[in-house]
Amino acid sequence: MSSAEHCVRVSLAERSYDILIKAGLLREVGRRLLGLGLAGKVAVVTNPVVARLYAPAVLRSLKAAGYQTLMIVVPEGERAKSLRWVSAILDELVRARFERGSVLLALGGGVVGDLAGFAASIFVRGIPFVQVPTTLVSQVDSSVGGKTGVNHPLGKNLIGAFHQPRLVLIDPDTLGTLPVRERVAGLAEVIKYGMIEDERFFAYLERRMADLLKLESDAVVHAIMRSCEIKASVVAEDERESDRRRVLNYGHTVGHALESLGRYRTLIHGEAVAIGMVQEADLAGQLGLCPPEVVIRQRDLVRQAGLPDKLPPVRFTELWNTMQHDKKVAQGRLYCVLPERIGRVVIAPLERATVKQWFVQRGRQGGGTGRRTGAALPQRG
Repeated sequence: MSSAEHCVRVSLAERSYDILIKAGLLREVGRRLLGLGLAGKVAVVTNPVVARLYAPAVLRSLKAAGYQTLMIVVPEGERAKSLRWVSAILDELVRARFERGSVLLALGGGVVGDLAGFAASIFVRGIPFVQVPTTLVSQVDSSVGGKTGVNHPLGKNLIGAFHQPRLVLIDPDTLGTLPVRERVAGLAEVIKYGMIEDERFFAYLERRMADLLKLESDAVVHAIMRSCEIKASVVAEDERESDRRRVLNYGHTVGHALESLGRYRTLIHGEAVAIGMVQEADLAGQLGLCPPEVVIRQRDLVRQAGLPDKLPPVRFTELWNTMQHDKKVAQGRLYCVLPERIGRVVIAPLERATVKQWFVQRGRQGGGTGRRTGAALPQRG
């Protein structure tokens, strides 16, 4: 990867922070924290795989900068996003006598970031938090914007808080050790940014998808940087998701429901979002909100990335009832982000009868609907 450094600023008054993108940045973590004036102990929260691959370099960097360190290892996957593991992190911080000036550093993917960030938000009413994302999903999405939290048995991310990081450090070199499935899943969030905000970026992804899949340096860095720029702009306008920020949930109404129905074992997050975007665009087309070519271009790009696009076997009642736990439910009505064209989306209320009609029609057309959820594998094009 190129060694040039890129910076995206998240402008939130006194809570503003930088997103730094640079190959080899893991070796500079300690120096970057010193540059922020952070002087307390540092707890590195990570999972077993990332601990083996990248924790040694990060810990060496922190110790060379004079920091006392603690490493806390949590399980891989969505099962770690629970109050049980938040409590386990807090136990370690208390035992190690961490204080308000101490720092929590998330080294890993979105699960680690969400979990560590939530723990940081509630430990002694809030301590500094630094994101060092190592997956594509976390680099372009979950590490930016301050959303932290854990899952509830009835839905994803229902327990959480807004707690902005002091800094986000993105080292694209970490993508080289990701399993192909994880890397491909991250492309769903990248495609999402083109759909909601930037048609030129979407067209760039259509041209360069093969290069992204091969981890060609300039394509990867540009995709990460442009994704972060779009998210930073949206977050700066609406930090607490009262209005504009809800567009970032495109693909997530259906996607989160599918993750929940599969008990977070069948689909990983990016795969669920990819299916969600394709299905929500199809629904928008049926409602007359967007022309057929929008639905087709998005579906084709999702398939080009190697992502699933069809609904796994699921009953309509299961899907609808699970979507009722979505954070976009307001005054008993379900709202969904739907595309009007590439680069523009709207937030629209959904009626049960309308969604059921679409669901039945999709099944008749071979759109991937079936009878039951469970351990069905993602279905690709």
